[in-house]
Amino acid sequence: MRYIDEVLQPGETIRGVTSVSWVGFLPGLALWLIAIGVLLYIAPWSQSSPGWELLGWIAFAAAFFIGAGLLIKHWWRRFTTEVAVTDRRVISKTGFIKRRTVEMHMDKVESVDVDQTILGRLLNYGDITIRGTGETLERLHMIDHPLEFRNHVTAV
Repeated sequence: MRYIDEVLQPGETIRGVTSVSWVGFLPGLALWLIAIGVLLYIAPWSQSSPGWELLGWIAFAAAFFIGAGLLIKHWWRRFTTEVAVTDRRVISKTGFIKRRTVEMHMDKVESVDVDQTILGRLLNYGDITIRGTGETLERLHMIDHPLEFRNHVTAV
C-alpha cells in the first residue's frame, strides 16, 4: 500500500501523484552501452595481446558494474519516493527505513516554482520548489511531469 493512501484523511481526495523521473536511469544505461561496446569492439582485437585482453575485460567489468550500481540506486530512489497533491495538502515522502515526510496544507502554499533544463523540457521532468508561508521551503528534485504537478497544487 502506498504511503499516500495510508495518510489520507476522511473525505480527502487525491488530485495528482508523481515520482522521480525515469531520466535518472540514463547514466547507468549509457555505461551499459559503453560496456557492450567495449565487449564487442575491444575483445576481438585482444586475441593477439593478453595485456589488451585484460584491459578490455577490466574496462567492461568497471562500466558494467558501475552502470548496474547507478541503475539500482535510481530504481531505489524512484521506488521509495512518493509525491502527491490532494484537495487539502501537498505530501512528499522519501526513504524506506529512514523515512522523511513533508506535508504542507494548501492554504499555507504561497508559490510553486518549476525549474527545467532544455533536456528537462524535452523529457518532461524538472525540479519543483514549493514555498510556504513563513520559512517553509520544500525542494523536490527530478520530478516527472512538473507542470502538471504545479497545476494540481495551484488549482482552486
